Amino acid sequence: MNTTSVLRLASPRPSSTQASTVYDRLREDLLSGKLEPGRKLQMRFLTEMYLTGQTPLREALNRLTADGLIECREQRGFYVADISRSELAELTKTRCWVESLALRESMAAATPQWEEQLLLAQHRLGRTPRSLNAEHFEDNPEWERLHRIYHRTLIGNCGSQSLIAFCGQLADQLYRYRRLSIRKAFPSRHVADEHQAIMNAVLSGDADAAVTALTAHYTQTAEVILRDERIFPELSDTSSEFA
Repeated sequence: MNTTSVLRLASPRPSSTQASTVYDRLREDLLSGKLEPGRKLQMRFLTEMYLTGQTPLREALNRLTADGLIECREQRGFYVADISRSELAELTKTRCWVESLALRESMAAATPQWEEQLLLAQHRLGRTPRSLNAEHFEDNPEWERLHRIYHRTLIGNCGSQSLIAFCGQLADQLYRYRRLSIRKAFPSRHVADEHQAIMNAVLSGDADAAVTALTAHYTQTAEVILRDERIFPELSDTSSEFA
């Protein structure tokens, strides 16, 4: 076999590269709410919107289905995953459980390098405004990026890439909910103080306090969303789903 043939076999298929590009674009639109929950994803619309063929598009849709962001309904095609109060409560509880474990493991294996990374992540996040406009909420993409880094750093020393990946998947699914209610949550939350409290507990070596602060942080977010009647207009019950 000549060198050209070897290189041809070793090169990635164009369709696979294209599928990854479509996956990234679709994922961003799903997480941001541009593609709203429950929407039917018609193939013609998607091929025109993302300028791609059906093969890479289906590959991307199947990956997003595995991520829990899209539903494949038998004989009916693909839909943006719907939202519900019960799913929000379940996802939040699950995230609290698994990230509590990951955080405890990270703290048990703490190193000066990890603590420095956490301090840096907290410092950068704390110096970045949540909103680009002081008068009304205008999402700051840089804050979102640093927010994800901060939370990933908290659990990033746990020693399990599988656990970190699962936590990331849960974070993505919950991010959709948070985006829907972000304008209501923004004026009423002091998330910078919550992030600081978590970090203080971690650096003091108090795993119980760190887990309690992290759980309260996620639970408060869910409570705000559950009370948002714009998202769940059929229910005005403000009782806790986490009692």
